[in-house]
Amino acid sequence: QAQLVESGGGLVQAGGSLRLSCAASGRTFGTYAMGWFRQAPGKEREFVAAISWTGGNTYYADSVKGRFTISRDNAKNTVYLQMNSLKPEDTAVYYCAVSGVDGSSWYGDFGSWGQGTQVTVSS
Repeated sequence: QAQLVESGGGLVQAGGSLRLSCAASGRTFGTYAMGWFRQAPGKEREFVAAISWTGGNTYYADSVKGRFTISRDNAKNTVYLQMNSLKPEDTAVYYCAVSGVDGSSWYGDFGSWGQGTQVTVSS
C-alpha cells in the first residue's frame, strides 16, 4: 500500500503560480500511473491531470489544459503539478493518487489517496 503526502498548497492571487508535490512511499512508485484530483466545497472530486508510469504520457482536464503541467521524478518517488495562471475557480483541496490504469481520469481507477493540500486563489 502506497502512502502519499501532498505539499505546496497555499494562498495566491489570481494569475499567480504554485507547484504542488506528492511524495510516495511504500510501493514501487515507478510502475504506476499517478494523478491529481481536486475537490471544492460542495462539489464532487474532479480529475485534474495524470501521468503514465514512465512520464511519457500526460493527460489534463480541459479546464486546466495549457495552464497546469504534471511531471514526475521516479528517482525521488515524487510527482509534481505546476499550476500557472491560476484562477479563483481553481480553489480546492488537491489530492494525488496512484493508478494501475494508464490514461484513466476516473477516480475509481485511483487509490492510496493522500490527505490533500489546500489551494486558495483570491481574485
